[in-house]
Amino acid sequence: MTEIQQFFSSNGDLSKVIDGYQPRQAQLEMAISIGETIDNDENLIAEAGTGTGKTFAYLAPAILSGKKVIVSTGTKNLQDQLFNKDIPIIRKAVKQPFRAALLKGRANYLCPYRLKNALNSSFGFQKEDAHALAQIKSWADHTQVGDISEVTDVQEGDPVWFNATSTVDNCLGQDCPDYADCFLAKARKKAQEADIVVVNHHLLCADWSIRETGFGELLPNVDVVVIDEAHQLSQIASNFLGINLSGKQLNDLATDSLTEYFKDAKDMPDLRTACEDLQLEIKDVRLAFGTELRRGEWKDIESNPKINASLESLLEQLQRLTDQLELASVKSKGLESCYERCEQYESQMESIIHDNQGDWIKWFETHSKSFTLSRTPLDIAKAFKSFMQQHRASWIFTSATLSVANNFNYFVANLGLFETPCKTWESPFDFPNQSLFYHPKGLPKPVEADYTDKIIEFAAPVLQASQGRAFFLFTSHRALQRAAEILPDMVDYPLLVQGKGSKSVLLEKFKQLGNAVLLATASFWEGVDVRGDALSCVIIDKLPFASPGDPVLKARLHAIEQKGRNPFFEYQLPTAVIALRQGVGRLIRDVEDKGVLMVCDPRLLKRAYGQMFLDSVPPMQRTRDIAEVEHFFQNEIKD
Repeated sequence: MTEIQQFFSSNGDLSKVIDGYQPRQAQLEMAISIGETIDNDENLIAEAGTGTGKTFAYLAPAILSGKKVIVSTGTKNLQDQLFNKDIPIIRKAVKQPFRAALLKGRANYLCPYRLKNALNSSFGFQKEDAHALAQIKSWADHTQVGDISEVTDVQEGDPVWFNATSTVDNCLGQDCPDYADCFLAKARKKAQEADIVVVNHHLLCADWSIRETGFGELLPNVDVVVIDEAHQLSQIASNFLGINLSGKQLNDLATDSLTEYFKDAKDMPDLRTACEDLQLEIKDVRLAFGTELRRGEWKDIESNPKINASLESLLEQLQRLTDQLELASVKSKGLESCYERCEQYESQMESIIHDNQGDWIKWFETHSKSFTLSRTPLDIAKAFKSFMQQHRASWIFTSATLSVANNFNYFVANLGLFETPCKTWESPFDFPNQSLFYHPKGLPKPVEADYTDKIIEFAAPVLQASQGRAFFLFTSHRALQRAAEILPDMVDYPLLVQGKGSKSVLLEKFKQLGNAVLLATASFWEGVDVRGDALSCVIIDKLPFASPGDPVLKARLHAIEQKGRNPFFEYQLPTAVIALRQGVGRLIRDVEDKGVLMVCDPRLLKRAYGQMFLDSVPPMQRTRDIAEVEHFFQNEIKD
C-alpha cells in the first residue's frame, strides 16, 4: 500500500506526468481499497462520484500488482479513451514495464477473405457501395491493425461493412484461406500475451455466452477483472445470454450461401432456389407484421394466425436450405460454414417459436425492412455467479451510479453479488457552490397531451439565462422531435438535434460553438464528457422511467409480482433513479465547472417516491424561482 500512497502523493509518480496534479483523498482511498482486494484475491463493488478519478484509482493498483488484468468498459469510445489516453499516462508514471492490448469485437476488424469475396462477387453493387468498397480496399492494402475506425471515408454504421467484416456465424476460423492475414486473430494473440487487456461489456458477455455453449473462449485467462461502467452490465449480459434472431441475419445467410454457390456449387440449382425462396419468405414475414415499427409481446404473435403461419413457413424454408447446404458442404469450407450457420439458425428459431419451458421472455421487434425474434432470460444472477466462479479472479465493479439513495441492493441482486463488499467515495466537487437545482412551480402532469409544449415554456427562460450552453435531455424520441419543432422560435442560440449527425460530430460541434443547445435522448445521458463553459445547463424533461409497454420490462415486473414482491419499488424505481443520476452527471465534470440542473417532472415533489430521486442526486442548492436561476448565471458569467 505504501507504493500506491507514494504513486498518488503530491510529489509522487503521477504528479510527474500530469501538469497541475492535485492529490484527491477519495482517489487514494479507492486505489488502496482496490489494491487490497487484488492482493487478497477478493471482490469489490466500488462506487465513485464524478471527479474521483476512478480510472487511475483502479488502473494503478491493477498494474502495480503485476497480475494479468482485463478492464471492461461500457462502450468502444471509452475503450479507446482508456487505451489511447489513460494507459499511456500510467505507463509514463509507473516504473515497471507492462504490455497492454486493445481488443474489440470481431465486427470492428477487417476480414480480408470476405472483402475479397465481395470484390469478386457475381452480384455487383450499387454505385455508392462499389465506391465505398474501393475505399475500403485502398485502406486494406496498408492498414497494420485492421480496425475499421481508421477509415474516415466510410462510416462505421454503413451496411457495406457487412461485405468486409465477419460475424461469429460466417467466420471460417482457422480453416479460412486468409487466416494468416486475419486481423482479429492477431488482435487476440496480442491480448493473450498482454498484461492488461481493454475490452468492452459486449465482448466480455459474448465470451461468456460462447463459453456457456461449450465453445472456446475469446478472452485470456486473467487474475483481475475490472468492470467499469458496471451499472450497464446486467442489461448487456441479458441480451447475450438470450437468443436474438433477425430477418437480416437470415437474409445475410442466404446472400453468403449464394456467393458460395456461384463459386463452388453451380451444379446444384436446388441450392440457389432454396436461398432465393428463403429471401422471399423473410419479406413475407416482415409484411405479415404490418407497417408499424414496434416491440411486442409474444402473445401478439400467438393471437395472429397470419404471423404464425408466416413464421412456420419461414422455419420450413430454413429447414429446406439446411438440407441443401448439408449436401453442398463437402464442396468448400465456405459452404460448410454456411451449413453450420443455417443449422444453428434453424435450432434457434425452433426454440424461440416452439419452446415454452424455463424462465424466458419471448418478444419481437419490427424494423423498417426487417424484424427480430428474441428469447431473453428473466434473471441472470445465478448464471453470472457461475461465470464468476469459473473465472477465479478478483472482480472489481465500479461506476459513478451503482446505488439508489445510498443502497446497493438493486445492483447486487441483478448480478447475484450478495457476498461482495460495497464501498462509496463521494465526488470531491463542491456541488452546493458549483451548481443549482431548479424545479419550477406549476409544471404540467406528464400524462397531459401537450406536456412537451408546456415544459418548453418553462425551459426557454432558463436557456436564455444560460445563453444556450445546455443539454436538453428527453426520455422519448417523440418529445425530442416536438422540441426540435418549437424551440427555434423561442431561443436565440444554435440548436443541435440528435440524429442529425453522428454523436461524435454533434459533441465536437457543441464544444466548438460554445453557446449551443443539444437536444438528445438516451445515448447522451451517459458516457459524455463536456468540461468547461460550453455545458452549463442540463434540462431533463421527465423522470426516466422505462416504457411500461416494453415486453421485456412487462415480463420482468410480472415475474416479481408473482413472487409477492413490489415490482415498482424493486425494479422500475431503482432503474429510473440510476438513469437520472447518469443524466445529472453530465453537468459538473471539473472543479471549475458551474451549472444549473432543471428537472421538469412534477412527480419529483408530488409523489412520495420522488424523495428517492432527491436523495440520490448530489447536494446542490435548490430553488423553485426563475429569478435565482438568472442570478446564478449572471454571477457565473461575471466570474
